[in-house]
Amino acid sequence: MHASGAQALGLYISIPFCRFKCTYCNFASGVYPASDHERYVNRVIEDLRGAGTWAEQMEVELPQQVDTVYLGGGTPSLLAPELVNRLFAAIRQEFTLEPEAEITVECAPGQLPDQTLEALVASGVNRVSLGVQSFIDREAHQSGRLHSRAVVLNDVMRLRQAGIANLNLDLIAGLAEQTHASWEESLTVLIDVDSPHVSVYMLEVDEDSRLGREVLARGERYHAHLVPSDDAITRMYGIAIERLAEAGIEQYEISNFARPGFESRHNLRYWQRQPYLGLGLDASSALLAVSAAHNGYLLRTTTTDDLKLYLEGRDEPERSWLSPNQQQEEAWFLGLRLNRGVEVAALEDEFGPERVTPALPTVERLVGAGLLAFDGKTVRLTAQGRLLSNDVFQEFLGLESPE
Repeated sequence: MHASGAQALGLYISIPFCRFKCTYCNFASGVYPASDHERYVNRVIEDLRGAGTWAEQMEVELPQQVDTVYLGGGTPSLLAPELVNRLFAAIRQEFTLEPEAEITVECAPGQLPDQTLEALVASGVNRVSLGVQSFIDREAHQSGRLHSRAVVLNDVMRLRQAGIANLNLDLIAGLAEQTHASWEESLTVLIDVDSPHVSVYMLEVDEDSRLGREVLARGERYHAHLVPSDDAITRMYGIAIERLAEAGIEQYEISNFARPGFESRHNLRYWQRQPYLGLGLDASSALLAVSAAHNGYLLRTTTTDDLKLYLEGRDEPERSWLSPNQQQEEAWFLGLRLNRGVEVAALEDEFGPERVTPALPTVERLVGAGLLAFDGKTVRLTAQGRLLSNDVFQEFLGLESPE
């Protein structure tokens, strides 16, 4: 992590409540009674108030200046307006929000009441991410989304009328019954909406979602047998890159696209290894050590994903100290997510040439395999490399270099 006492902090707050659990979702979220909402917000506010003391105990640097805030979920817009107001009041009480801070809230289309929208605006929210996933009503409904295309378009209009024009819209390639034609239609509607930021995800098939488990088991629940093939999903992703670029929405990260100046500042801090504090369920933090015992080390923590434990205050976050060498490994695979790539000289300045040099044969080998491009200064993923990015990143783990 770039060490600098002047760096601002990013705040991530997890809001795990959903009206309905989507079939493809692998996040720590679910359908919980509304009575848990107030208890949860109270607990998050406790953590906000105790963050400084916790940082002292952990002997890590916790900047007081905050330049990005991100409420993710779940569906944060399910919180009652008064809980939204209380949460943001607590943030401002404990930290100093910069005047131009980017403040993002994830919302589910059709689940943003007028009073909640008013509370978001009053709290300073200036960016909203809408989980659209598909503009084809049947595809959206079969994946567990409760909205229609008309609802999405109406919410976009309402947000803009309320003064929130910095929008992100999510799409997923690989939903059940999705076809080349329906994907093209979703992209056409998306481009017509003229959102300045777009996220395009390829369906993840793993054990962490109901749909993923069913696909792996070759079952038919959640319409798993109607999920497109891997090749078809890959083609959809490639089409999205082309169509969005033609519309002036350029890819800047594996799954993220933006018009110039509208890149997600909060997500960029993850990939650029800037400090952030995560609060709430299954939230991660990354903060630099200030103690002599861990000089040059980075503390990574992840909170529990068990809501009951969290509400009862019986949770114990997972902690790991990353050595400079481990941070250098992260610098490779996080930096390579970005289209701008990794500057070798910048890594050498931060970690020393002796730590960076062992990675260069790996770079050359992956260049030969067509997965990386290297112009002597900057290493980038190729188009093929983005499709196999997890395999590329794995190559940068465990490289031998001095500690």
